Amino acid sequence: MEEVIAWISAEGRLPRGHSEDRAERSVARWLSERRREAAEGDLDPAFRDGLSRVPGWAGNYRAAADEARWHDRLAELVDFRQEGNHWPRHHEYDSEREHTLGVWIHQQRYRRRRGELDPVRLKLLDAAVSGWQSGRTRGRPPRR
Repeated sequence: MEEVIAWISAEGRLPRGHSEDRAERSVARWLSERRREAAEGDLDPAFRDGLSRVPGWAGNYRAAADEARWHDRLAELVDFRQEGNHWPRHHEYDSEREHTLGVWIHQQRYRRRRGELDPVRLKLLDAAVSGWQSGRTRGRPPRR
C-alpha cells in the first residue's frame, strides 16, 4: 500500500490500467482490487485508513468523466444555439464542432424516445435548450 501511495504521490495522478508501463498497470490492478473490496464492504481497515490519504481513490473515474463531458456538451450546445445557429447536424455538417454536437444531441433524442434518458438530464435539456426534442424541421430552414 505504501508503494502505491508513493507512486500516486510521485506521479500526481491515479494509475491507468492500460498504461504501457508495467509498474503502473500493476499499481492500477492493486487499486482496482481495493475498490472492489471497498464496494463489497470487505476492505481491510488498514488499507482503508492508508488509502484515505489519496483523494478520490475509490471513485469511478470513467463515470465522473462521462458526466462532466455530458455537461460540457450541453454548455457547448447552448453556446452554439445562442450564436444564432440552427440545430447541429450529424450528417452533412459544416464543421467538426457541429458534427460533435449533432451526434451528441441525436443520442439524447434517441435515448429519450427509448425511455433511457436520465430524468435529471431531460430536465436540464428542457431548461437549457427548448425545442431540443424536435430539432430541425424538414425542408428549408426558417427565415431569420
